[in-house]
Amino acid sequence: MAKVVFVHGVGKQYLSEDSLARDVVPELLGGVRLTGAPVPPPEDVGIAFYGDIFRPRGGRAGLEEPLDAVDVESDEEFALLMEWWAEAAATDPAVPGPDAAGGRGTVGWAGSQLLRIDRVRAALDALTGAQFLTGVLDRLLISDLQQMVGYLTDDTIRERAKARLAARITPGTRVVVAHSLGSVVAYETLCDPELNADWDVHMLVTLGSPLGMRALVLPRLRPQPAAGGLGRWPVAVRRWTNIADATDIVAVVRELRPAFGDRVTDVPVRNGSHMHDATRYLTAVEAGRATAAGLYGAQAYDAPPSATEPVPADGGTSG
Repeated sequence: MAKVVFVHGVGKQYLSEDSLARDVVPELLGGVRLTGAPVPPPEDVGIAFYGDIFRPRGGRAGLEEPLDAVDVESDEEFALLMEWWAEAAATDPAVPGPDAAGGRGTVGWAGSQLLRIDRVRAALDALTGAQFLTGVLDRLLISDLQQMVGYLTDDTIRERAKARLAARITPGTRVVVAHSLGSVVAYETLCDPELNADWDVHMLVTLGSPLGMRALVLPRLRPQPAAGGLGRWPVAVRRWTNIADATDIVAVVRELRPAFGDRVTDVPVRNGSHMHDATRYLTAVEAGRATAAGLYGAQAYDAPPSATEPVPADGGTSG
């Protein structure tokens, strides 16, 4: 019976629940260890794995799908890519911004499709040159983009992913830790009254979450925000800590309190050059504090970091 359940983000389609656990569980426990709290045994941590839902079926063995600019097909994919580009330019001086390429990428299907493809190409070139995305291939960026949009627009994907998480949560689960797209899966699952009748999650921890994106994510959430635009509180959750790196372009909106209310605690963290990496988030003492607070209820474990706590000058980019 898992007391802590971890929900992964995009790009895990070629992993398995077991291979992901090998990477994630030690890092999550390591974050808790930094707090001085009791470290739960590895068997208390469960993995909600849904990556295989996005794995391509059939095709020629051994070949990756050759994704390129023309494969960014929907308005939602285009808009999300432009958001990532703008955020990368805002956080990395070496990345030319959308304005430098002529506007902020507002061309839709009503505009020239060739112009749109040019904008996608410019965005991909800019993003793959960013410090924190060095070595990332176009097809990986596009694949991640399509997974994010696919969950929000495809009911079959949405329900299958939610079911995977629901199968891992039990009445004894006290903490759900969710990264990236996994935070959207976790939020919707924990809001679903048909699934959570006997759940009592003491802490939801979201890492690098895109939940605060008002144009692309919030309006598509289930349940939809209230009439005033405020996201609904997940009824199975007592407390919510949101952790985001200031340069995490996937999160875009790093603070969730404005979108989901004052009960959310927003905590900044520094992940170095791997700003969106799940293991960088999990090994941060801030994530450990939130997890420990959910497990043990001790206020000391989720107190803000001490002002005297040393922070590496390079943001911890080594490793």
